[in-house]
Amino acid sequence: MTLSNSAYDELMAFQRETEALAQVAGRLGWDQETMMPRGAAGQRSEEMAAMEGVLHARRTDARIAEWLDKAVANDDVARANLRHIRRSHTRMAKVPARLAQELARVTSMAQGIWAEARANDDVAAFLPTLTEVITLRREEAACLAGGGDLYDALMDDYEPGATAATIGAMFDRMRPRLVALRERVLGAAKQPQKLEGTFPQAAQMELTRKLADAFGYDWSRGRIDLAVHPFSSGSGDDSRITTRVVESDPFNCFYSTIHEVGHSCYELGIDPAYRLTPLGGGVSMGVHESQSRIYENQMGRSRAFTGWLFDQMVATFGPLNVTDAEAFYASVNKVHSGYIRTEADEVHYNLHVMMRFDLERALIRGDLAVADLEAAWNDRFLADFGVAVDRPRNGMLQDVHWSCGLFGYFPTYTLGNVYAGCLMQALRKAVPDVDASLAKGDARPATAWLNQNLQRHGGLFEPEEVVTRACGFTPNEGPLLDYLDAKFGEIYGL
Repeated sequence: MTLSNSAYDELMAFQRETEALAQVAGRLGWDQETMMPRGAAGQRSEEMAAMEGVLHARRTDARIAEWLDKAVANDDVARANLRHIRRSHTRMAKVPARLAQELARVTSMAQGIWAEARANDDVAAFLPTLTEVITLRREEAACLAGGGDLYDALMDDYEPGATAATIGAMFDRMRPRLVALRERVLGAAKQPQKLEGTFPQAAQMELTRKLADAFGYDWSRGRIDLAVHPFSSGSGDDSRITTRVVESDPFNCFYSTIHEVGHSCYELGIDPAYRLTPLGGGVSMGVHESQSRIYENQMGRSRAFTGWLFDQMVATFGPLNVTDAEAFYASVNKVHSGYIRTEADEVHYNLHVMMRFDLERALIRGDLAVADLEAAWNDRFLADFGVAVDRPRNGMLQDVHWSCGLFGYFPTYTLGNVYAGCLMQALRKAVPDVDASLAKGDARPATAWLNQNLQRHGGLFEPEEVVTRACGFTPNEGPLLDYLDAKFGEIYGL
């Protein structure tokens, strides 16, 4: 990878410092969501704005353009580094420093305001701040779009090359099969029993650590904490996870944990040679989500793995109302029209994402006023799920994303599911005895294949390319939909 030309070496030395500072900024965000005292929110927003000012100045430094003009790429790694740096520099140069700092300040404050509004079911308390966030993000999108689609410009932050048109077309192909499957499942005579009981927090957290161990999480480079909305943070040698506990619903904690372990293992599994370079993080949120969802669903909710989890649950909590491993597997995968996206079953999950995609695209394009968002959400939820939203925390206040300004992020969740469906199809061919290992609570043969074929590459390839290389075919929604039909058709006797 070492090049003889000094321009590349100087550029990469500069970039390494930028990446290190970005990790520090990320740690501030992690602390804000896990340990920061509530009264520190105002000061933290100023700290975040100051860090963004430093990062924006570095990412738009005039020397970067000069180094890019002179740098010579002698191998694929260097070419990929230059591609990422050029894309970032071109993009960031379009956004005024004032706007970047104000976005960092406002979204930092907004997260605390959202959390309090959610706790109090008080939409009115959040709307002024949400309006400010959306105004700033639309201004940023206008800078980036160059007269093009504002939503596409924002999506490019999370899934380079994706557009609302292509994502929307994929959603249109998926929706009919998902709705048809849901109707068959909910109308089936055979309905799984729901797990019931009280599951103390301390015991849940003890079992949570075993679950992380089962998927190979490296505790020497990570940790787990509680948060209102589970997330993972960091990369390289420091990637942390969070979860949340509901004592009446241990699956909330367990599958949030497995999901975030998938994200974190992706970051921890990237080739160490790429650390603190543009290649040292996940290449896109869609690819990132493919790892969290394949860990959580195709492996974590499989018959093989839930058989092991059933034994762990009994050992930890004593006898359950669901009395055998097969009934437990069905209970884990029980389909129901719940309110919360992060707790949704695999049949409903993508319908949650599709709803948010349509709503936030309307917000960014100016077709939906912020003041009308709650009513639009509630109407759409009733139409899509057949259930009336009972309170704001179960409706438009449930997700942290909009307070963070993450418009354009939601569609990557379903794209990640699509990628996961393709990856699992390829994984089963490459590791035919994967279920035997999962049944022992050992996902490492599967995660080793994912690391070798996808995770270790980090940002070396473009998003769709890295999935195509791993799968051996161009990713599409077919494998995911076929997997869902087969799995839930068997569980529900369809």
